[in-house]
Amino acid sequence: MTRPCLLAALVLAPAFAATVAVPAIASTPDAPAASADGFSATVLGRYANDGSEVVAVAGDRMYVIDADARLDIVDISDPSQPMRERSVDLSTFGPSINSVAATDGRAAVVLPAAHKTDPGTLLLLNPAGKVLREVQVGANPDMVTFDEAGRRILVANEGEPVSYAPQDDAEGSVSVVDVRRMLARDPGAAATIDFRAFDEGGARHDELPAEVRVFGPGASVSEDLEPEYITVEGDRAWVSLQENNAIAELDLASLEVAAIRALAPVDHSADDAGFDASDRDGAIDIRPRPVFGLPMPDAIASFVVGGETYLVSANEGDSREDWPGYAEEIRVGAGGYVLDPTAFPDAATLKTNAELGRLTVTRASGDDDGDGDYDRIVAFGTRSASIWNASTSERVADTGDLFERTIAELSPADFNTNNDENAFDSRSDNKGPEPEAVAVGTLGDRTLAFVGLERQGGVMVLDVSVPAAPVLVTYLQTRDYAADPESGETDSGVEVLRFVAASDSPTGEPLLISANEVSSTVVIWQLAG
Repeated sequence: MTRPCLLAALVLAPAFAATVAVPAIASTPDAPAASADGFSATVLGRYANDGSEVVAVAGDRMYVIDADARLDIVDISDPSQPMRERSVDLSTFGPSINSVAATDGRAAVVLPAAHKTDPGTLLLLNPAGKVLREVQVGANPDMVTFDEAGRRILVANEGEPVSYAPQDDAEGSVSVVDVRRMLARDPGAAATIDFRAFDEGGARHDELPAEVRVFGPGASVSEDLEPEYITVEGDRAWVSLQENNAIAELDLASLEVAAIRALAPVDHSADDAGFDASDRDGAIDIRPRPVFGLPMPDAIASFVVGGETYLVSANEGDSREDWPGYAEEIRVGAGGYVLDPTAFPDAATLKTNAELGRLTVTRASGDDDGDGDYDRIVAFGTRSASIWNASTSERVADTGDLFERTIAELSPADFNTNNDENAFDSRSDNKGPEPEAVAVGTLGDRTLAFVGLERQGGVMVLDVSVPAAPVLVTYLQTRDYAADPESGETDSGVEVLRFVAASDSPTGEPLLISANEVSSTVVIWQLAG
């Protein structure tokens, strides 16, 4: 049985969400969503393989990552019947494909090296999947994108370690590749923007805000910064530094870092910024808590309103890998997590499972006076999306508890479930629905942001035409909570979203493409409004 999905429409305050109102929508193919403030969405088709984690679209072709370093090239001239044209084996270039991007006439993929701290590879392909050129990029290339004109390719090289031994942590960087020069076999086609100037003793070290989290054992700043996701506007690009809770602004004309800016935490004790903190209370319990959430965004997207550039971030949150010798994650209830008695006179109560005892937090932040106990409780992610002024990284709006409240009203029996199981409340202790993916597009005179929820599944659609006052338009979901999420019979684990403008769409109407990591499925939505 497919449980119905629902739709919500409400106005957000500049900082946090309001009360949820809930009319119903359908979620099955060929059944359009009920109109929400003039917006509707129809599932046109689905595509499945063995590893649909990332997708890209150009014209009537869809490029989908598959398992074992294969790239599926899919004909979507009729999106209701996606047809695989071919599967291209790229395993001679690397063990897996981390990301794919596409523009008119070309596709780009990035592959890590067998030892991921070694340089990775960027491949440029024609629409049929023939490799045109290959260039070396930084370590563990995690995301690739074209600029709007298709003249440059940008790669976020995460450079994450394979252990905390000094020789096992690569530098994070961003590769900027001139497509014309790459096709001409110019050895200078690929430039690297690194962060070495911000290392201790470097020329720009004093510019690094103290709030940027640099704490990997034995790591320099350039080794510790881990680029995750890139968005581009003209000659400016922004890259999320997820574990560092920061965004770097890049000048693509000079190929330099313009600035690195820390992101302000969300105070979960504020009204409409609460969350459900326990997976052991058997209930939905969304309320303010004495916790600070670090945005730590995964995907970011940019848009322009009134001549000002804004960023929208999916505030997933992420911890350092648990290598021998250091583990960042800890639960509030753990004996080793000592709360400052002055800041938390009710510490014994907070450490119970019904309160904050089960909550997964960071041991790397919150001991503000360095005395060994925690003056602030700091959690990974904010369970929300934020809108930022791109020039200053000032937060102009945040969705607060909107996403959890919407899910609680629409799917109460499956609230805060995980993406690989159907279990009520199983993620409340750790990032909740977990916003992961984001895309931005325009419909008519409206700018819409689409935010994918990795654990819960589904996509929140926000009208961000007024950046300081977003409006929740609808919640799109095709996950069937009665089905095995790994079976391919439903859609679970939203990883990447792509908006396709009407002018670029095979149907002549705008599309939203959702790649789902756990179910290995891609959903094609047609949008109107």
